[in-house]
Amino acid sequence: MLLIKNGRLIDPLSKKDEVVDIAIDGGKIKKIGKIEVNEKFKKIIDAKGYIVSPGLIDVHVHFRDPGFTYKEDILTGAKSAARGGFTTVVCMANTKPVVDNVKTLNYVNEKAKEACINVLQVGSITKSFRGKELTNFEELLENGAVGFSDDGIAIMDTEILYKAMNKAKELDVPISLHEEDSNFIETAGVNDSEIAKKLGLKGGAKTCAEDVMVARDCMIALETGAKVSIQHISSGVAVETVRFAKSLGAKVYAEAAPHHFTLTEEDVLKHGSLAKMNPPLRTHKDKQTIIEGLKDNTIEIIATDHAPHIIEEKSRAFAACPSGIIGLETSLALGITSLVKEKHLSLMGLLEKMTINPAKLYNLDRGFIKEGAIADILIFNPDEEWTVKDFDSKSSNSPFIGEKLFGKVKYTISEGKIVYTDK
Repeated sequence: MLLIKNGRLIDPLSKKDEVVDIAIDGGKIKKIGKIEVNEKFKKIIDAKGYIVSPGLIDVHVHFRDPGFTYKEDILTGAKSAARGGFTTVVCMANTKPVVDNVKTLNYVNEKAKEACINVLQVGSITKSFRGKELTNFEELLENGAVGFSDDGIAIMDTEILYKAMNKAKELDVPISLHEEDSNFIETAGVNDSEIAKKLGLKGGAKTCAEDVMVARDCMIALETGAKVSIQHISSGVAVETVRFAKSLGAKVYAEAAPHHFTLTEEDVLKHGSLAKMNPPLRTHKDKQTIIEGLKDNTIEIIATDHAPHIIEEKSRAFAACPSGIIGLETSLALGITSLVKEKHLSLMGLLEKMTINPAKLYNLDRGFIKEGAIADILIFNPDEEWTVKDFDSKSSNSPFIGEKLFGKVKYTISEGKIVYTDK
């Protein structure tokens, strides 16, 4: 048995915020309250001065497995997630081969059994990400898929997307969408502004590339009643569109990635390809609108879009290098530093967007702390300052290297097992 003593429990589901002890046995939470130390406890963690919360849940990661394991694989991705305080992640389907079939899905699920945390997988919406033919949703769900996404590629065929949302509604699973119309993108990964010109590019990704897709998909979500997640929202106009769609009754969720509420397009000049991602960093106004969306719960979820690439790939010319940054090991600290310390969100509010809300989107019985629940627990010090300098990920493509952040993970406990300690 494991005992956590004197920690400040913050649980967004029950809204509890109190100092308690927690006993863990057999992967489950046995008791919460005042607990006397005895010989039954094989390990005792003194959490005095620390926050004890549900383990974090990230519904948007790329572990590159199968097909691109030189960048990341399921086991290293899980180790990186554990260091960041995550006990559950949902992997996107843009692997090689694409997760559009049971054989590939089974490969992921079998390898995930060896991971130190709970690794889940979505199936692709369309076969081979071509946007022309739906995958067999029922078959993929029966074999362990938790939702569907063609992340990285927008579905341009409205009829196909309409059919997909109707099927998702019928099966009560989420559809998660990458929202960029390539017709409005000259160079991916950078905002279409003076910044692109300073980089020597003819143009970048126009904001309307995102805005037109979000508007269309919100209205289809309203029509079908499907549960739809707008991934890595970057545009202020898109935030306003999601807010409007919610007011009409659409079951639309929105994710914000930490880089979109901490950085702006100006940071591309500083960090170069390490600040290249899809959709791109945008203006200060867009960033502030995203923060307002987080504050009023228009944006319910914080998700990293953890996208590993090796140094050789990111060292290419800006237009030729791949988009994406890693994010699992800095996500919590960026939220604490930029949102909590700046008084945009409370710790309760931040954790809500990183635990119970992601769990609800994917219908997971996780993201909360109560007696009898799975013992997925994070212990962290919100006031400890640290410098970003190394990673457990295979890759290190982060614009935050060298940054001083608040919020240090001390222990990550997945299903009752300590899978990371800050030692």
